[in-house]
Amino acid sequence: MQKFVEDTINLLKKALSESFDDFRGLYLYGPFADGTFDEEDDVELVAIFDYEDKAKRELIWPIVGKVETKLDVFIDLHPTTMEELKKDEEFYDEVINQGMYFPK
Repeated sequence: MQKFVEDTINLLKKALSESFDDFRGLYLYGPFADGTFDEEDDVELVAIFDYEDKAKRELIWPIVGKVETKLDVFIDLHPTTMEELKKDEEFYDEVINQGMYFPK
């Protein structure tokens, strides 16, 4: 895995853990998870929470922006709950079965 992807995951996990008691972990999926990446690709992540709503997303985006700025990366983050993720079978398969999990 690329160092900047590892740094992105570690910084984002730390910030989300400090900000949200119900944060459970991150899944890396897409090109950086399966090794088909181009350096210009976004780091595609799913953040798992016990609950997720608009108010929480409004708090998450500034955190993501700080990590993007600090590391000069683009993050495509999907905050969700495991229950919501399971509702989209194709996306669930891509994230859970083909992705990589990084617990809080």
